[in-house]
Amino acid sequence: APRTALAEAAGLELADRAHGGGIAVDERLRTSDPDIYAAGDVAAFHHALFDIRLRVEHWANALNGGPAAARAMLGKDVTYDRVPYFFSDQYDLGMEYSGWAPPGSYDEVVIRGDAGKREFIAFWLKEGRVLAGMNVNVWDVTEPIQQLIRSRARVDTEALADPHVPLDSLGV
Repeated sequence: APRTALAEAAGLELADRAHGGGIAVDERLRTSDPDIYAAGDVAAFHHALFDIRLRVEHWANALNGGPAAARAMLGKDVTYDRVPYFFSDQYDLGMEYSGWAPPGSYDEVVIRGDAGKREFIAFWLKEGRVLAGMNVNVWDVTEPIQQLIRSRARVDTEALADPHVPLDSLGV
């Protein structure tokens, strides 16, 4: 659980605990006090791509959020809208997840590769658009997966499932 006692004592708006809690910030990582910013896994920011407030618990969020908040403090035009990302390595299984597809938000899952051999990519789709992708023991595909998510383009699910079709040729 995010430690928000200091923010609460300062009178800052907190995000709904049912949605992960944290300190509520806007797309510039600014809190309800326009002179205070929050970044990292304590910040629950409005994500324009998914039109939801998100709090992402991964070091990559802290790595990228801090510099974005600093640029915003300096008056730069900043929108913190990185595609949520995390990875985990569990013995001989490595996986990377990009996107946002909580239960009930998608209507189809497409598998590309061989799940039995634990070398595949799973894609969560809603109305033909990729919301999230998780590559399992398949490497160097995070960028094209995130491009598919950002594009919001409808994809041909047969082509998406075919490992011979380059990911960067889909959704264009």
